[in-house]
Amino acid sequence: MPKMKTKSGTKKRFRLTASGKVKRGQTGKRHMMIRRTNKQIRNKRGTTIMADVDAKRVLKSFMPYA
Repeated sequence: MPKMKTKSGTKKRFRLTASGKVKRGQTGKRHMMIRRTNKQIRNKRGTTIMADVDAKRVLKSFMPYA
């Protein structure tokens, strides 16, 4: 049997932590930033850990060998 491929969009958007959790970029940073407060902009820097329910779906469907 051939190996399953990881979705290329998933490779660009998600990373795994050492403990196996899924790390993702913050949402709400692409456009309409003029409406956001400076506090919101500051708090959306960097990455965050995905919720377990969503992470399970990403791992099962798009990252078969993670």
